[in-house]
Amino acid sequence: MLERLTKCPLCKSGLFLNSQEIKDFAVSQETFIICNCTNCGLKFTNPRPTEESIAPYYDFPEYFSHDDKAKNLTQFVYQGVRKYAISQKVKQLNKLKPLKGKYLDYGCGTAELLCKAKEEDWIVTGIEPNEKARNLANSKLDGKVYETIQDLPKGSYDIISLYHVLEHIHTLRKTIKKLINHLKSDGYIFIAVPNPDCYDAEKYGTTWAGWDVPRHLYHFNHHAIESFTEIFDLQLVEKMPMNFDSYYVSLLSEGYKNPQQSIIQKYWKAILSGKKSNKEASKSAGNYSSNLFVFKKK
Repeated sequence: MLERLTKCPLCKSGLFLNSQEIKDFAVSQETFIICNCTNCGLKFTNPRPTEESIAPYYDFPEYFSHDDKAKNLTQFVYQGVRKYAISQKVKQLNKLKPLKGKYLDYGCGTAELLCKAKEEDWIVTGIEPNEKARNLANSKLDGKVYETIQDLPKGSYDIISLYHVLEHIHTLRKTIKKLINHLKSDGYIFIAVPNPDCYDAEKYGTTWAGWDVPRHLYHFNHHAIESFTEIFDLQLVEKMPMNFDSYYVSLLSEGYKNPQQSIIQKYWKAILSGKKSNKEASKSAGNYSSNLFVFKKK
């Protein structure tokens, strides 16, 4: 079941135009329309599956964040990189809050990040809508992972993170407002999102894996992030590139662009593309394949 939006889900403006049609290469092979808001810069899928009907679009073996076992080479590489990335994420937590505190990871998957943070004396909580991933997470964290934000116990957090999660949330404004209400006055909120203005998006066009329709409901370029900051009265503290994402997205994009090529060709081209994407971003306005934004309340 599809729902058609009449207003931009970020700024509520009715000033948006159809931008392009993108195919769901991963699951349904259906085509979805991307709209571009001329007011805030957000790109969004419209029409889109409803919150109640979107689950089948996540039902495929390559959705790695819902599993913690490697079943093929790509998943093995993904999990190896994820292990390193998790250590870097925890370093960032410790840097901002050396005395530690309460940490909430929204869309925590199978809770590898939360487990690592717990090892470093953070008091951890997670939110994970996917039942399979949530059950795996709770087997490690004794029931500290909840299905929705409404299920959270009362309390506030020193740091809240959404790593590649914001683009999946149907109730965008409502959810962000609730999360900000759960944030301590001196707390931080981390948001990592793909960037539709990056080099690899330009290179692969409609076969760019970062579109990931209809699972990705929104696509945030720098203009949209600036609008996001103003709408929710946040201050941008830091912006950091997520350098590995260009390689992973390029790898998936190569598979969508030319499924017949060998795995060696696919990996080699992805390495070249990812390297070029990061190099171009370093010379431009920081248009990396994905960026991590760190905000705090004004």
